[in-house]
Amino acid sequence: MKTNKKTRKGGFTLVEIMIVVAIIGLLAAIAIPNFIRARAKAQQNACINNLRQIDGAIDEWALENGQSTGDPVASVATVSNYIKLNASGDVPSCPAGGSYTVNAVGSTPQVSCSLSTLTGFEHVLP
Repeated sequence: MKTNKKTRKGGFTLVEIMIVVAIIGLLAAIAIPNFIRARAKAQQNACINNLRQIDGAIDEWALENGQSTGDPVASVATVSNYIKLNASGDVPSCPAGGSYTVNAVGSTPQVSCSLSTLTGFEHVLP
């Protein structure tokens, strides 16, 4: 007696593939904004640490060179001898692309970032 057994070939149905794609899309929609927020927060923290380091360098430079409150500081490069330089031998810059402005000795703040006016992630010394 001859039996016809229908053998099913292995594989996924279209519905199963669509469900998997929908789940991956949902996970990506949840994860991507969190990654962007975490990156912006890390850049903010790195910039604030750079500002703190430059601020301390201005204080040290002013003490060693007899500068008093209100005396101008030409640029960040002026105090580069008092800052731990990055791997390329330059003064650390804002990781988010901002630029640092140096103010007079003793002013508050002595150094500021051009991204200090952001509403979400301000680059401001506390």
